[in-house]
Formats: sequence, C-alpha cells, structure tokens
Amino acid sequence: MGAATATAASVVNPENADRETQQDKPDTNIADAAKIARGPNSMPGLYPGRVVMVKNSRSVRDNLIVEQEVYDMIARSMLELTGEKKLKKAWRKFVKPGERIGLKVNPVAGKSLSTSHEVVRAVIAQLEESGIKRSQLTIWDRREFELTDVGFTQENYPGIRITGTEQMDKEGLYYGKDGKLYGEHMIDRDWYYWADVEGEYDEYTMPYMVNGGKYSYFTKIVTQELDRIINIPILKNAGMTVTLALKNLAFGSVSNTGRLHAKLWNETCAQVCAFAPLRDKVVLNIVDGIKGCFNGGPGANPQFFCDYHTIITGSDPVAVDRIGFDVVIARRIAEGLQKAPTPQGLEFMLQAEKLSLGVADREKIELREVILG
Repeated sequence: MGAATATAASVVNPENADRETQQDKPDTNIADAAKIARGPNSMPGLYPGRVVMVKNSRSVRDNLIVEQEVYDMIARSMLELTGEKKLKKAWRKFVKPGERIGLKVNPVAGKSLSTSHEVVRAVIAQLEESGIKRSQLTIWDRREFELTDVGFTQENYPGIRITGTEQMDKEGLYYGKDGKLYGEHMIDRDWYYWADVEGEYDEYTMPYMVNGGKYSYFTKIVTQELDRIINIPILKNAGMTVTLALKNLAFGSVSNTGRLHAKLWNETCAQVCAFAPLRDKVVLNIVDGIKGCFNGGPGANPQFFCDYHTIITGSDPVAVDRIGFDVVIARRIAEGLQKAPTPQGLEFMLQAEKLSLGVADREKIELREVILG
C-alpha cells in the first residue's frame, strides 16, 4: 500500500466498484443531514435545473488555453445563467463583499489534468471586478501539497489564501511536534459522514486519509472558514460516468474516503453534499471543460485527453453533472468505448435528486447553449 494506494483509491471505477444491491448497502447517517433546515442558498441554489454551456473553438490554440477566450466564456455563462446585463450584477447574485469565498479546484490528477489556471484566474478577475477583494478568497482542495504541485501557490496567486485539509511541512513531514498529523487539526469532529464501513490504512496511507474507522469528518475549511463556495471541477470521466461537481465536492471535503469507494461511491457523491456545510454554502458550479478526458479518468492518462472547448455553469450541481455527463459520454461513444449511456452512470445524480440537491431528469433541465467561436 502507501501513498500510491491512497491515490489509487481516488480513481476507482464506480462502474466496477458499486455492485451491491441497495438492500446490501452499508448504513449511513444521511438522515442527520435533514435535521438542519434548508436556507435560501441551499442546493440547488438560485436557478434549479438551469445550466449554461458555452463552447468556443478558439479557447485552445497550439495546445495552450487562451485566457481571454476563457474569460469571455465565463462572463457569457454568468449573464446567460442570471439574465443580468451587467457582469457585476450577475456575480453579486452569488457572492458579496465581506464574505469569505472558497474556490474549490481539483488538482488530484496532476498538472496535466487539473482545474486550469486560466479558468481560475478568469473567475478571480471577474470577482475582483465585481467588488470582491482578493483577501476574501481561498483556493482550496483536500490536499494542500497537491495544490502546490500544480501551481496553486502564494507566488502565483498573491493576496489569496491557499489551503488544504491534508498537509505537510517544509521538511516534507505529515506529522507535527505533537505527534499528530497536520490534517488532524484541519478536520471538524462535530461534522461527519458516518458509514458502516471500516477504514483501515497503513502508516504510509494514513496521511492521505487523516483518520480510520467509520467516520469521515468534514474539513474545517467548509464548516468554519468559508461562507460561500464556488466549485470549479474539470470535465472528465470516471469509468462510464463522470467526476464533476458532486464528486469534486464530496470526496474533496471529508476525511477517510478510501473506505467509501468500493461500496458507497454513488452514495458518497450524493449524500455528503446533502450536509449543511456543502448544501448551504456551494452557490455556483463552473466546470472547466476547456481540456479534459474521456477515458482513463479521473487519473491522468494523456492518450485519452481531449479539448472540449467548453464551460458548463449552474447553481444546480446535479443538473450541471447531468449535462457534463452527456458531453463526456457522447465522446466515449464516438471513440467506440461504449455503445450507449448506462443507467449506473446516472445513479449518483438520481440519488442526489432524491435528496433535493438538484435536477437529474434531462427533460426537466433547461439547457442554454452558446457558441462563441
């Protein structure tokens, strides 16, 4: 096992992993999520079932992402989503000055398949133009060292906080002088996803999980340190399904996830997002579909990389995932990897819909498509 094991656990194919019948599924504490009343910003947010997909063939030139084109795509997405004519008013629908705003990126597959800097910089620029200060912003993910590896650093993003739950010090050590993992100080034991599956890890894997047992604790980043979250996943597959908005949030926000892949991948994607720290704080999802993959995901397998030239935006993470699913599966079918969408590929979205997190029924989704070039 070891570090490689922890990484491998995050790329389990849900098509192969989640074979048990619903009657055989381990129990979870999902009923606890409903005990806290929903608020005005709760998922699916301001625009349930509405998704904007902007395409622009000029967004990649000579295999490089063109930042101005990306900026224009995101700006158009925001105007189409909100119906506003001014970009500042569109952004102010979701965030306000004084709020602590998190940008949830996905660097897990490394530099070649991470949320792109061009997309993140475009989002930051538009937030600043809307009156949001850089000091209000936090770029975050589960593993701080993975953020560093792909370039989300103070040097590249001056004035913006960069943090993760699982951390190491300058000497490359995961444990502090108190003998505890740095990650232990980042988890909130008052907020947890309990599942009747035991997490057991060796000494090499534990820094990637923070704790074992049957509890997955939410990171303090979402429970204590942020008021609003903008989710910026990348457009990629996980077997014959996708790992976009819901997966990026769920597996990126709790500890002890290695135990959840084999039996509860779909449930975790949906149920973790139903708890208040995510349900009530994630106000916007912007899928980076400029570059992505159609096979071999969510890890990085360059032979399956492609340019989608696409940005998908919505407040409803379920509807966003459903549209992203259509894009990725269409490419997989065109490449001869599968003949049709599979029901299993939609399972986590259907579960999320039952939890009132958004719209999974394609016929009920209002898709606004824009082609800029």
